[in-house]
Amino acid sequence: MSYVELPGARVPIRMWTDPATVEDVAMQQLRNVATLPWIKGLAVMPDVHYGKGATVGSVIAMEGAVCPAAVGVDIGCGMSAVRTSLTAEDLPGDLSRLRSRIEQAIPVGRGMHEEPVDPERLHGFSAPGWEGFWERFDGVAEAVKFRQERAVKQMGSLGSGNHFIEFCLDESGSVWLMLHSGSRNIGKELAEYHIGEARKLPHNQGLVDRDLAVFIADTPQMAAYRHDLFWAQEYAKYNRALMMAIFQDVVRKEFKKAKPVFEPVISCHHNYVAEERYEGMDLLVTRKGAIRAGGGEYGIIPGSMGTGSYIVKGLGNAASFNSASHGAGRKMSRNAAKKRFSTRDLEEQTRGVECRKDAGVVDEIPSAYKPIEKVIDQQRDLVEVVAKLKQLVCVKG
Repeated sequence: MSYVELPGARVPIRMWTDPATVEDVAMQQLRNVATLPWIKGLAVMPDVHYGKGATVGSVIAMEGAVCPAAVGVDIGCGMSAVRTSLTAEDLPGDLSRLRSRIEQAIPVGRGMHEEPVDPERLHGFSAPGWEGFWERFDGVAEAVKFRQERAVKQMGSLGSGNHFIEFCLDESGSVWLMLHSGSRNIGKELAEYHIGEARKLPHNQGLVDRDLAVFIADTPQMAAYRHDLFWAQEYAKYNRALMMAIFQDVVRKEFKKAKPVFEPVISCHHNYVAEERYEGMDLLVTRKGAIRAGGGEYGIIPGSMGTGSYIVKGLGNAASFNSASHGAGRKMSRNAAKKRFSTRDLEEQTRGVECRKDAGVVDEIPSAYKPIEKVIDQQRDLVEVVAKLKQLVCVKG
């Protein structure tokens, strides 16, 4: 489908979904964002749903301003995936040992490594800029600096919620490795600190929603946020790179006889800010639950833990600010899912997937999410499908 355009206070609201299917509170958030004095465009992805301040699944383009709550607390959250030389014929009937090995190698939930991961010990780890990354920690907000040791030890760990590590097959029988994570606790603490600072600023006092408080260009507060924002986005990128290298090492050992080879890693943020130029304007584009989908750029759009995921290539649609959805998108809250579904429902909906099936992950049940196939179909003018993956193993925090 192409987009539906609704009127907004300062800019139209371009929606790649049927507005009638979007919950009222999310529609109100979109209207609120369209009132911001600095806004130059608003694109809404098919996975849109209610979030804090701004909806998840929205692309907010502003000139000279950025809203930290719209970016969210998991700065730099995103996906990485890599195709391997392994095929379905290389796999054993029981993948429980592989799942255990992954869980032993990569801390999940609030966990962290006992000692910082040494990238030099990881086969083939490559992350340009890694050497100077930790030096820039000296410039982050003083209020968060005491978390440095924890941040160092959480580098290369998964987290909880909707974050996951998956071992998948595509429709041709090739094995893919895929994972979803962000900037861990350090990103959350930096985000919460700056959201609090933005709310105090005089220019934000008359906004329709205090969660839409912004920093504006050429102020010390904006300079401080930009430093910490871009540092946290780097943290998330390196966190995924380390995890993927550890994951590949696990797979090498588990499938030693097959001697797996790995193609270049596809990686994309879906909670972040980028400096981009549209219609002659230099804009700060916030993708909250959206990926960049410039022409020919690879992206990853996952479904839920029992369905499937898609590797896509962007079509460079400027109407969406070169963006696409970041996943299936929730259709019910975590609390609602816990009340409605049981562990038996979870077992049924994840049949054939080696994964947790206990009460701790019922809120991640596939029925809590929109159908991924429909979400993909609604953005055929944003991306083309390269591969469809189905998970065989799913590790959750």
